[in-house]
Amino acid sequence: MSKPSHPANAPKARATLTDVAAHAGVSVGTASKALSGTGRMRPETRQRVLDAVRDLDFRPNQQAQSLHTGRSWTVGLMTTDGIGRFSTPVLLGAEDALGAGKISVLLCDTRGDAIREQHHLRNLMDRRVDGIIVTGRRTDPRPPLSGIHDGVPVVYALSPSTDPADISVVSDEAQGCRLAVEHLLAAGRTRIAHVTGPAHHAAAADRARFTRHLLDEASLELSTGRVHFGDWSEAWGRRAAEAVLRSAPDTDAFFCGNDQIARGVTDTLRERAVRVPEEVAVVGYDNWDTMALAARPPLTTIDVDLTEIGRIAALRLLEAIDDRPQPGVYRVPCRLAVRESA
Repeated sequence: MSKPSHPANAPKARATLTDVAAHAGVSVGTASKALSGTGRMRPETRQRVLDAVRDLDFRPNQQAQSLHTGRSWTVGLMTTDGIGRFSTPVLLGAEDALGAGKISVLLCDTRGDAIREQHHLRNLMDRRVDGIIVTGRRTDPRPPLSGIHDGVPVVYALSPSTDPADISVVSDEAQGCRLAVEHLLAAGRTRIAHVTGPAHHAAAADRARFTRHLLDEASLELSTGRVHFGDWSEAWGRRAAEAVLRSAPDTDAFFCGNDQIARGVTDTLRERAVRVPEEVAVVGYDNWDTMALAARPPLTTIDVDLTEIGRIAALRLLEAIDDRPQPGVYRVPCRLAVRESA
């Protein structure tokens, strides 16, 4: 005959909402409202419920919640950035904001393919997601998603929607360029070259336009008289630096459209025995640690705060899910990461 198990070995019963309410000293209805973020109550009452959830290790029944609220407690994140260089920080920021509400994120990589995008979109609609965040690896505006079911809000992060009635969260490019140029001007640099990516990319075109405007405000011109458009690569940075120094040897600073270009520029300056930043200062853009910290010297650069873009996008999405949409473009401030190159 088998020996009955000792009560001490019995699995611990899963805490219920009733247990949470009793532990917090509130009614079950109040506990439910505190967890769903609905209803009006004193902040300390809500906090008591949250403390009880932690103390009892309470895990809500998501299926029951979905039936009760009509929500799936999941959102989709669609990206064209297969390597994750830009989408991963955005995703982390979004998860930080959504995780507080116990909402899961489904990541879909479209690889920039319209057919694959529609395939993922149909899957997300079938899963009845509460909303979608769309992001990419470029700042170029993109067409809105087509095939969205009524009532499913969408927020565009980094790559804004072309529809002004949509919700978009982007980096403040004008403010980022101002941080870079004013930093160089404050250091006494007056012969500044601008080396950037392809002219047909919004990021390159915008940063070039803002740089020209800022120098014009200071009654200055670009050291070579023009913007040097090319590739987003170290190789282009090296070639462009050679061209700049040939045509304008008195150049005393480079403001580069991204960190890869800036690292290529520092390579050329080092090979020419030009001291950075004593003789020529270099500022990059993006604050991509892989490039900025490995450059010699490490790069002063503009941090576009992708994680904050993701966090704000998630907060705007939550507002829209709660029927409080705020259409328009939200610009997230950049910050200057100062290192040894400028």
